[in-house]
Amino acid sequence: MANLMMLRFPSSLRSFSVSASSSNGSPPVIGGSSGGVGTMIVELPLEKIRRPLMRTRSNDQNKVKELMDSIRQIGLQVPIDVIEVDGAYYGFSGCHRYEAHQKLGLPTIRCKIRKGTKETLRHHLR
Repeated sequence: MANLMMLRFPSSLRSFSVSASSSNGSPPVIGGSSGGVGTMIVELPLEKIRRPLMRTRSNDQNKVKELMDSIRQIGLQVPIDVIEVDGAYYGFSGCHRYEAHQKLGLPTIRCKIRKGTKETLRHHLR
């Protein structure tokens, strides 16, 4: 049975459990160890990440397939970048990695999370 670890966020955010051994083969890292001030790397459930640009861009399916093969063999090596604004998570990069996780049926993806503002969102949507 997998060990579970509870991540605690401010009360304005929901809590959720993540597996101590990630679904993509990479160990979960928590804290700012690989990011700058205000960043944290964590496994997030795919359904918690909003993808506002998903309908405006199409992914290279050869790249998605290559990533699927790589993730199957060695796990996700580079987390996707996610912006957290008012308790919601928005992904603007890592589209191919995100789709590869979806197609592999993985419930979570490793993310580098930065806090942002509504102004940050407007900037990314331009």
